[in-house]
Amino acid sequence: MATRQSQGVTAPQGFQASGIHCGIKKPGIPDLALLVSDVSGPIAGVFTKNQVVAAPVILDRQHLAKHTGRAIIVNSGNANACTGKPGMAAAQTMARLVADRLDIPRHEVFVSSTGVIGRRLPIDKIKAGLPDLFARLSTRGGPQAAKAILTTDLRPKEHAVQGRIGGRVVTVGGMAKGSGMIHPNMATMLGYVTTDAAIAPAALQQALEAAVNQSFNCISVDGDTSTNDTVLCLANGLAGNRPIAAGTRAYQQFVSLLTTVCQTLALSICRDGEGVTKVVKIAVEQAASPAAARQVAQTIATSNLVKTALFGEDANWGRVMGAIGRAGVPIEQSAISVYFDKVLMVRRGMGVGLAAERRIAQVFKKKEFTIRVRLGQGTAAAHMWTTDLSYDYVRINASYRS
Repeated sequence: MATRQSQGVTAPQGFQASGIHCGIKKPGIPDLALLVSDVSGPIAGVFTKNQVVAAPVILDRQHLAKHTGRAIIVNSGNANACTGKPGMAAAQTMARLVADRLDIPRHEVFVSSTGVIGRRLPIDKIKAGLPDLFARLSTRGGPQAAKAILTTDLRPKEHAVQGRIGGRVVTVGGMAKGSGMIHPNMATMLGYVTTDAAIAPAALQQALEAAVNQSFNCISVDGDTSTNDTVLCLANGLAGNRPIAAGTRAYQQFVSLLTTVCQTLALSICRDGEGVTKVVKIAVEQAASPAAARQVAQTIATSNLVKTALFGEDANWGRVMGAIGRAGVPIEQSAISVYFDKVLMVRRGMGVGLAAERRIAQVFKKKEFTIRVRLGQGTAAAHMWTTDLSYDYVRINASYRS
């Protein structure tokens, strides 16, 4: 597997992208992105589980029923959420304007918005920016698009990989945004993945769901999820491989490529989280079931006491044990072991002593490390990535709209 970080969504064959400033944000800050495939193809999508959803999510779910896409337009600076009928009309107008320029059906255009909730989308500014947005479309436009979808992010997030499937070189590329409101079942994040692989629509949807469950649904910054969360994957088949079907070796190879891109983007979101100074992997092993493993991992990852201990570099392993105990799944305390990186701190449910505590204190000073929990009840496992909770997180979100 080869890595191609440059170009992101335009790394696969047959994709162009652009990003411009259209006037939603302050002057000079990109706020409108466009991604276009040379040809139409299968598209898959995964969306927020929040029951309060933005107009673009409603529209994209409707369009996804046709299983075909060619273009994605994204604005930042305004979420177009909780905006009623005018918001839905604005999302539909965005799709129509792009579809008319490309001379394609409207259902082949997908729309995303991100930013402040509750403000009407300035659709006239978007409309006025479209000529420039289309004029700047380029096979090298991935980085510009990646910048235009950001909100409180500190840096753009792109990644691409290549591999051989069925004797053909297949490329998967992606871009994402996300910094706060990050939690499993998606988050305040947008993710767009492109591929030149030929793949059946149902297989693409299944592959995306599998990749998201091992990536974007395994990160937590602050426990909040958003109204706009969207991950879309568009395939155009230009790699020329035999169409991939679920359950085949080619499918597993494709899922591996897709998961690599999604995990890299997800970790980039964690590292760029609001006020984040540490990213920690929570690995739960020897659980009675996958659901139990995931529940324990998520409880540790979302514990404010654990997250503040990470920020303060306080090697308080009791916080982890407390989170395990309140995860809501049956456990046997005397079977539990906990490692911080390779340092065993808890054996048979008890601390192993001050010497180990001094060693894990050094682990807590690292920017990234792993907390490994072995429940001693079975063979199931799950993982999550979490971040610390810092003073800056409060500062940033206390003044988000200003």
